[in-house]
Amino acid sequence: MTATFDRAADFTFGLTPGDLPETTRQAAALMFLDTLGITIGATPMEAGRIARETAVALYGCGEDSYAARMLFDGRKVSVAGAAYAAATATDNLDGHDGYYPTKGHIGVVVIPAIAALAETVPDFSGPEALAITTLGYELAGRAALSLHATVSDYHTSGAWNALGVAAMAARMRGLSRTQLREALGIAEFHGPRSQMMREIAKPSMLHDGSGWGAMVGMSAAVLAEKGFTGAPAITLEEDRVAEHWEDLGSFWQMEHQYVKPYPICRWAHAPIDALRQVMLQHDLSHEQLARIRINTFHESACLYPGMPSTTSQAQYSLGFAVAVQAAYGRIGVGHISGAGLADPLVASIHERISVSEAARHSVRFPACRVADVVVTLTDGRVIESGDVHARGGPEAPFSQESVVGKFMEFAAPSLGDARAGEIRDAVLGFTSGDSSFSDLGRLIYDAPEH
Repeated sequence: MTATFDRAADFTFGLTPGDLPETTRQAAALMFLDTLGITIGATPMEAGRIARETAVALYGCGEDSYAARMLFDGRKVSVAGAAYAAATATDNLDGHDGYYPTKGHIGVVVIPAIAALAETVPDFSGPEALAITTLGYELAGRAALSLHATVSDYHTSGAWNALGVAAMAARMRGLSRTQLREALGIAEFHGPRSQMMREIAKPSMLHDGSGWGAMVGMSAAVLAEKGFTGAPAITLEEDRVAEHWEDLGSFWQMEHQYVKPYPICRWAHAPIDALRQVMLQHDLSHEQLARIRINTFHESACLYPGMPSTTSQAQYSLGFAVAVQAAYGRIGVGHISGAGLADPLVASIHERISVSEAARHSVRFPACRVADVVVTLTDGRVIESGDVHARGGPEAPFSQESVVGKFMEFAAPSLGDARAGEIRDAVLGFTSGDSSFSDLGRLIYDAPEH
């Protein structure tokens, strides 16, 4: 075993709630809540429904000790199937958190994993839930940095967030250090190294590969628990990646996740926010917008260019998303699904939008997402936004009140205000020493009543 693995194993099994700085605990609670809100909002959507039906059809459980109820559904499948179903649903409502250096998402698998694993182990405290959540974020994030630094292709999040799930399962199910090492190696080997830009070019329900990342990470831990071997994970143990693990336990990636104000690919957020800023500052309505020129970074400029015909295309759009923001001042689930995909007002604004790549924005990716817009008004005036950072990240962080408001916006339509409020209070209560996961567990497995 290498020194880097030993560091990761010590962190996996030795991290206590008391080791977390107060700011990290607070961030973990907010990211837990934010992700869970997106999971709830995604539950009625077609991709989530298909994933749950597939879990029932293919990923049932033959051993009670590995059975788990699916989130907001209630049917029992295997722990891997339950994690897969919830992560797939969450991934297909693109409003969950992310971390700039990873160019991807962690909470999308961490929250489904802890909810599924909680069905297979005795109850545990709220602070322990936050420690486990943080473990998943910290290990998955560093696996991402290691992968991006050592391969040429840009892979989806499932390729590396599987390792975070494997570590969480190893801790929660009491695996040995040797079994952890095998689980991480299995998770890395089978993680879905799917090409992200291929999905950007042809958006579909595949999204960021995180459903399979959750499935693989959980399956890897069970395989290792039963004696299967697969070590080492080279994104952890190869000499070239050691630098990415040196700050484990001292620098908390948990505190540097971004929160999405819109259920749209993060690459579109800076242009959306730039237009939002211009319209708010100058008190503009969409009727006053004659032309909108978007200057953005390369990856953003590669987003879906046309009017979408599916929710998947809408969430990987740029011009469409900006047009929705111009029309309604917000972007909700209704705007990216059903009749919202054929909204004539949005289509008319979309025709006024052009997109260009700006080198000064491209060179700053992925450290930050910056864009600008130049708006020509119907009266001939030209307004430039200047460079705008996407809101919700370290440069323009959201307050707790904003995160809680977003949670209620996505959760309440499906669950109702009362149940959504109880879930909110239970998650935020995890920072208290007398809380337990079951405070939340009693609220998150049953299907919505309406």
